[in-house]
This record gives sequence, C-alpha cells and structure tokens, in this order.
Amino acid sequence: MKDFNKLCEVIDSLEEEFIKVWVDVCNIESPTECKAGVDAVGRYFAEKSQKNGWQVEIFEQPVSGNCVCITMNPNSCNQPITLSGHIDTVHPVGSFGTPAVRLDEKYIYGPGVTDCKGGTVAALLAMTALGKIGFDTRPVRLILQSDEEAGSIYSNKKTIEYICRKAEDSIAFLNCESTRGNTAVLWRKGICRYNFDITGKTIHASRCAEGASAIAEAAHKILALEGFKDPDGITCNCGLISGGTAANSVPEHCSFTAEIRFNTNEEWERADKFIKEVAQRTYIPGTECSLTKTTSRSMMEKCERNFELLERLNKIYAENGMPTLTARQSLGGSDAAEVTVHGIPCIDSIGVAGDRIHSPEEYGVLASLTEAAKRIAAACYFI
Repeated sequence: MKDFNKLCEVIDSLEEEFIKVWVDVCNIESPTECKAGVDAVGRYFAEKSQKNGWQVEIFEQPVSGNCVCITMNPNSCNQPITLSGHIDTVHPVGSFGTPAVRLDEKYIYGPGVTDCKGGTVAALLAMTALGKIGFDTRPVRLILQSDEEAGSIYSNKKTIEYICRKAEDSIAFLNCESTRGNTAVLWRKGICRYNFDITGKTIHASRCAEGASAIAEAAHKILALEGFKDPDGITCNCGLISGGTAANSVPEHCSFTAEIRFNTNEEWERADKFIKEVAQRTYIPGTECSLTKTTSRSMMEKCERNFELLERLNKIYAENGMPTLTARQSLGGSDAAEVTVHGIPCIDSIGVAGDRIHSPEEYGVLASLTEAAKRIAAACYFI
C-alpha cells in the first residue's frame, strides 16, 4: 500500500534545504548567451544528483549551454516519467545586483526564480523525496534545457531534439514552467520571428528631401504589422529596432524584428503571407527591403492524449486530497510544444508560482516550492 502522506512529510522536511538550493541556482546568473553560467547551473544539479547515486548524462554543446539528463532508477523496466525545465534566463548578468537573489517572508526575488529554475528545483526535490522513501517503480528523468529562452537557436535546435529523443518512451512528460493557480497548460501559441533589413539613400539632413530614409520606411512597415493585435488570434510585436548613424543624416540602414504568434497553421500562413507583402511593399521611394525568417517555435495544439493525461493526474490528485488542475492556454512559447508534436503525452506549467517573469521584479512564492514538488511526486508515485 503506497503511503502518500509519508512522501509529503519527507518533502516538507526538505523544504529549508531546497529553498537554499533555489537561492544557490538563481545566484548563478545564466542568461542564454552565457554558456559558462548555464553550464555552472547544470553542474550544480549534476553534482547533487550524483551524490544521490543517480545517472547523469551531459549533452555537450559548443555554443549554447549543455543539456543535462538526470535519471533515477535507470534500470527499472517500466516506462519512465520525464520531467523538464530550463536553466537559462533572459536577464543580463548584474540585472538584480549582488547577490542576485533576495528573500522575504513570502517571496524569493531574482533571475529565473519562477521562469524556470524554481520548477527545476521542485522537480529535484520531488525526486529526492521519492528516493528517500525507496521509490523504484519506474525511471524518473529530469532534463535541464539550456537555451529554451532563445527557442534553442544557440544550439541550432539540437537541445530540444535531444529532449524529445530522450523522452520518446515516456508514459508522461511534465514540463516545470511556472504555474498559475490550480491550472495546467495544454495548448500554446506558435511563434515565428522575421528580420526586416532596409536600405535607403543617405544625405545631409538639410537636404533630406533628396534622400530615402530607411527608418521612415521601417516605421511604415511596423505600423502595418502592428495591426495584428488579436489576443485570441494572431499577434505581432516589433520589439527590436536599430538604424541611423547621426541625427543630422538621413538614415541609410534600418533593421527590425517582428514576432508573430498564432494558434493554427492557417493563422500562420495568413500572417506569413501578409509579412511578405509588407516586406515587398515600398512606402518610401528609393528604399529596398530584405526579409529573413530567423527562428520559429511550434504551437502546442490541443490533443486528446494530453487531456487524457491531465484527467489521469486529476484523479490521482483528487484521491489524495490535492487540488485538481484546470486546463488552459498560454500565449508564450515552451518546449512542451515540441514534445507534443513528437507524440509524447505532455502536461505543461506545473512548477512554482510567481509573477513578473522576464522583468527585474521577477519573484516566486516560497510556499509553492513544496506544493509543486508534491504535484510532481504524486504523478511519479501513482501513475
């Protein structure tokens, strides 16, 4: 007879130790482009896991951080459960001061405390507690992704391909992105980014009528693209722009990046067609534009196997006096989309609670660490 109460007691007893782990890994600043920082976080997890006698595999990368795959009970013949989260962040080193992390009675503040280091710490806590009560029913993997925030472009998609390959035999894949209330993400928008590179004709500003402003051309194109603003459908954000050399010169060059988010292939095809039309259209005579699709992330479409997995988890949670989870959509991208495309049953966003992600005010709720660990541990214990 399985004793879930005992498992919860062990998780609670480890809370103080793993809050320190949470602080430690977030004090190791690891923006995606900083391979040394990302690898340092991976080594921290690897060393703790090796002390537990678990199997550790490093998927080395020349540019991005290395992926780390940690497995307990690797010799069990049952189907594994795979847990995943990313250890890279968006915050430049130094954004949060020194030290990067601070605490008060209720919250932890710092780079990646919620997105997504808190979730990876909750997964490690769940696995540690399972090990302490002698759980050996099936393998449990924890895969630490190293360039998720950049859509895996630093590894040329090798890291997400590795994750899907390692997880392909899993009975369940739980992605430990941040949670929101008693919900789980079962569908997400896809993302495509396009770079517009515009060339004009430069001349002194006193004779600007004789020039062709690349910045003015970019402005027209941006305003056209920003018409996509349907939160339930296609959206467009032009979030990066660069151009010009001096205030008294007509700018010869300007480039900007447009990010499109969409629910379906039909929406993407419609947006892609319009983007190409805008790139080809000339608003300022004498300018030219080249268009490059720079990166893309798959959408996480609604699928029956994911809803069936959530139903199975909710039955486990209800039987053990835990809150059940309501399915919802997220407008952001995630590795769970690629996992779903590969046919692996997947539940997303069951990590720690918090808010203000991707900002200097990012915070996590301290009490949510053990709550997330219990959700994760229950899934591993009872499935």
